[in-house]
This record gives sequence, C-alpha cells and structure tokens, in this order.
Amino acid sequence: MSVRVDGKGLIGHAGAVLLRKCADQTGLAGALGAVFARLGTVPVWDRGVVLVQLAVAITLGATSMRQIVLLAHQEALFGAPPSDSTVRRSLEPVGEGERLRIWIARARARVRRHVWTLIAQREAGFPWLQVAGKVLTGWIVVDIDATLITAHSPKEGAAATFKKTWGFHPLGAWCANAQESLAMLLRKGSAGSNTVADHLEVLAAAIEQIPARWRAKLLIRIDGAGATHDLLERLEKLNTTRRTVRFTVGWAITEVDEAAIAALPTMVWEAALRQDGTVHPQAGVAELTGLNARAGMWKVRLLVRRVKPSGRHAAKLTALEKQTGWKYSIIATNMGPRGMRGVPGSHQAQFIDVLHRSHATVEDRVRTSKAMGLRNLPSKTWNVNVGWVLAANIAADLDAWTRLLGLYDDAELARAELQTMRYCLWHLPARLVSHARRRIVKISATWPWRQAFLTCWARLCALPAPT
Repeated sequence: MSVRVDGKGLIGHAGAVLLRKCADQTGLAGALGAVFARLGTVPVWDRGVVLVQLAVAITLGATSMRQIVLLAHQEALFGAPPSDSTVRRSLEPVGEGERLRIWIARARARVRRHVWTLIAQREAGFPWLQVAGKVLTGWIVVDIDATLITAHSPKEGAAATFKKTWGFHPLGAWCANAQESLAMLLRKGSAGSNTVADHLEVLAAAIEQIPARWRAKLLIRIDGAGATHDLLERLEKLNTTRRTVRFTVGWAITEVDEAAIAALPTMVWEAALRQDGTVHPQAGVAELTGLNARAGMWKVRLLVRRVKPSGRHAAKLTALEKQTGWKYSIIATNMGPRGMRGVPGSHQAQFIDVLHRSHATVEDRVRTSKAMGLRNLPSKTWNVNVGWVLAANIAADLDAWTRLLGLYDDAELARAELQTMRYCLWHLPARLVSHARRRIVKISATWPWRQAFLTCWARLCALPAPT
C-alpha cells in the first residue's frame, strides 16, 4: 500500500451538507445576514454566512477560529471558507454592542418560530416530554444551569471560580423539549452561583426565544442556585390569565428544615418513583409545607426526598441524617392542588419529585455544549469570546433542528450523543462529481448510515421557505 495526496473531488465531513442545508432552508443564514446588514457596513463577507459557517465547523468539531479552515476542502460546495481574521471581525461586534445582540436574538426567535411550526407538522408532532408515564402535552420545559469553563491561558474576564479553578462561569438556558440552547450569558469566573440579576436576564432571554404560540404553559426548572426571593417572585408574576408558569427549584436545607423533617410522622412518607413511573424501593418523598414556616414566608410548597446514602455521601452527612440513616433533599415549587394544567395527578408529591429530578438531564446539555465549542474559549479578548458563545449556541440549534426535521424517526440518531453523530453522519466521507451542469455528492453504498443521510437530505430539501 502507498499513500498519495492527489485525490480530486473528495469531501470529508460531508455531514456539513445537511447542517448547511438546514440553516439555509430554515432561513437562519438569511436572517443573521440581515441583522448584520443593519450595521450599515458592506463587508466582502456576509457576516450571517460567516456565523453559520462557523457554527457548522463547531458542530463538526472545530475548537478555534483557525480551524474553520476545515471547510476548505468543501470549497466546491460552499465556496472558500472565511479566514480566521474574518471570523474574528464577525464575532467582535457581537460582544461590543448590546443592540446587535438584541437584533440577533430577535432574528433567532423568528427562525425558531418557523422551525417549531415545521416540527409540529411532522408525523411525530411536537416533542412533548414524558415524565413518570405522563405526557406533558402543551408544556414547554426550560432548564437553567451554570457551568465552568477553564481558561488555559491569560484571557480577559477569566478569574478564580468557586471550585478553585480559573476561567469563566457562564449561565445558560436550554429547552428540554427540543434540546435547543435558548440563551447563554458569558460571565467572569468569579460570578456567583445564585446571582439574581444574571438568572433574571437569562430567564427573560430564554422566554423571548420561545414562540408566543407555545408560551401558554411554561415549566422552569433550576437547581439550588434558583432559590432566591427575587427570582421566585418574578416567576410567580409571569402567571397571567393567558399564561401558566410553574417552577421547581432546589432548596438549601437549614436547621429549621431539619427540624420540620424530624417532626414528620412515619406514615406520611410515600415511596418515590423512578423516571419510568415504577416504584423506587429505597427512596421516599413527603410533604413538608405545613411543618415548615419558611414555606409560608417564601409562598412556596416544600417537598422532601430521602434516599439511602452512598459511600461518597458519608463525609457530608448531618447529625440528623446520621441518626435516621437517610440523606435528605428538598425542592420548592408553586404547584398547588391543581398541579400542571392538563396533566392529571401532577399535583402529587411523588410526581413533582420525579419531575424535578429529571432536571438532571440539563447536565447532558451542558456536556454537549462543552463538546460543541465551549470547552475552551478561543480568544484572549472578551468581546470575541462573547461572539464565540453565540456561535456555539447556534451550532447547538443547528444540530437539534437537523435531527428534529430530518432524523426524528431514526431510533439510533434522533437522540444520539454528539460523538455518535460525528462518527455516523457528520464526518461521513463523500465524492463530488459534476454531470449535466449539476453537482452530485456521492456517498459509499456500503456506509452503514447512508439511508439516514439520504432521508435527512430529502426532508430538508422539502421544507417550505420561511415567510
């Protein structure tokens, strides 16, 4: 065997064709281009196309602006890729101007409205969540969580974090239904975990991304960082005659809470449920509201969960937990006797406990976001990194939309991990040939996921143009 570098018409990472087709057919590229055009400048490169190209490269695995050169071998398909300096000039205005970020957010919201309409028209319909055997029809679930990004070199805004690392502490919101990245706020590493102003900003930005048609029933889930008076009051004020907002948040246990737990009669404990609705034999849940004065002060309902502690919990058990042999956790919610409108039994403590614990899936979204451009911010400049975070969010949307619109009935790929998508589809090899003034992308007849590629392409091509 010998190796030569004179191959012609070869395309690596042919999955970029699907991602770029999704961006074009949904109107994302055109919407972003129109936003940058409002700046009044006439650059050689369409900034919207640059942002989409960067998002495609990030989905394929790019971790720096320079790696957009990955698309150079697809020049016959998309034209020559922008240089890393062009990418930088496109990202920097995003961090400089709040007005531009607002324009971009509105453009993304318009495109998302069109995409969700297309998703709802599928045979499978809109992806409503299913918790403990109950389908949350009509409910849009938003998960808010923060994460840490390590800075491996001196960068503007990097600082010591609460976990004694060095870097950034962004706060993001994800839609659990469509697995989209709705909003993300890049913050310095020293930003607090429960900073109210940051949570309010991300919450408002996330709700703005949800099309008005789907805002009638919202469920907001946050961990313990969301247990602040101002945030919970704001969530409660979002309820109107036309909109129902429910929330579940983590709750830091104090001595008052432990006293209430100790006062609980044995018979009030109910068996907890697993995510599939089956009984968990080693966990229980109980109502704590009537025994805890803090619940009335905060105007919330408190539920306590107990589980048998594992070895890793042994060093952090409180005196009450050591005495009773259980580890306790509390959640706060505004779900009263009526629970979630249209979901029978959603007022029960067992169901609310399962509902909040499924918030843990946000960790999958955080992990995917880090694998899609956020593991290490590429620039020393804050403004450029703000633009990079936006590009990573757009990449997450493109990945989600391509699956929801083209692969929704593929049991293997519809909800596959990002690495699986890259292995099976995004990094697929192909050859580009020309015939009768038409360009044809040829993939191997023996590629195991060839039919998934063809089906996805056909469905994306059939999408109606946005109005």
